[in-house]
Amino acid sequence: MKQHKGVNAFKSDHPTVITIGTFDGVHAGHQKIIERLVDSAKIGRMESAILTFFPHPRMVLQKESGIQLINTIEERIQLLEKTGIDHLIIHPFTHQFSRLTALEFVRDILVNKLKAKKVVIGYDHRFGRNRTADINTLREFGKQFDFEVVEIGKQDIDEVAVSSTKIRNALFEGKLEKANRYLKTPFTLTGTVVKGKGLGKDFGYPTANLKIEEDYKLIPKNGVYVVRAQIDEIPYFGMMNIGFNPTVGGVKKSIETYFFLLDQDLYGKKLQIEVLTWIREEKKFKTIDALKLAMKQDESFAAQYIKDNYAE
Repeated sequence: MKQHKGVNAFKSDHPTVITIGTFDGVHAGHQKIIERLVDSAKIGRMESAILTFFPHPRMVLQKESGIQLINTIEERIQLLEKTGIDHLIIHPFTHQFSRLTALEFVRDILVNKLKAKKVVIGYDHRFGRNRTADINTLREFGKQFDFEVVEIGKQDIDEVAVSSTKIRNALFEGKLEKANRYLKTPFTLTGTVVKGKGLGKDFGYPTANLKIEEDYKLIPKNGVYVVRAQIDEIPYFGMMNIGFNPTVGGVKKSIETYFFLLDQDLYGKKLQIEVLTWIREEKKFKTIDALKLAMKQDESFAAQYIKDNYAE
């Protein structure tokens, strides 16, 4: 997959089959549409392309929306790279870009810059200044500029919308296995390990405190989870706490992970942690000893879960 930072950076000698969208989560519904795109390109001896935008349009046009996305842009790129598309164009979304007319968008970007000969688009897709143009407008442009428009039907679009909503709701509810079934791959949290208070070490559970820079990244419900990460190309399982550590008087939300069988300084490392399943709610224990006992029970739960689901 070739990645292009904006439409002006796109270069290809071949016509394209292109689709446009956010593809947050790159979940099962998205994968079905992308698979169709890739197959269509191969049959027509063209190249497959996805045009997506960053920041998300709502971050620019509706800043107060507080949108939370399943993927950071880096995570989305990694997932799209696995789909077999030829080109990923990530165009900066700005107020100026949003003012393009439908004609300017189609003629100057889809046709002249991205060499679109087939545009695969949802039945309800709207585009151009104030989102006034629809798929029928695009079909008229197709006749004018010699490209085919392929409609993604209501059933498939509804599947995408419903899946995205279900994934977000499942994450907010701590239902990771449900979310991961829709995603077809584990939900991930990506960030850098920074220094915390170091209290975990005192309890016999030294933790890696993960700092996520992207404030738009969706964080699952507070609680304790079973997780996995590749560290120096070796997979390590562990248990993660998302929350405020109320038993020790915590006031700031943190994401802390204790990795089993790992004795290594992780400060400064960038980790991508797969969140596999929920263990329990975060709660305030009456004593430190009660907290330690709960952590032992969490560890036992995690060990059994790993044995049942990942033992070779």
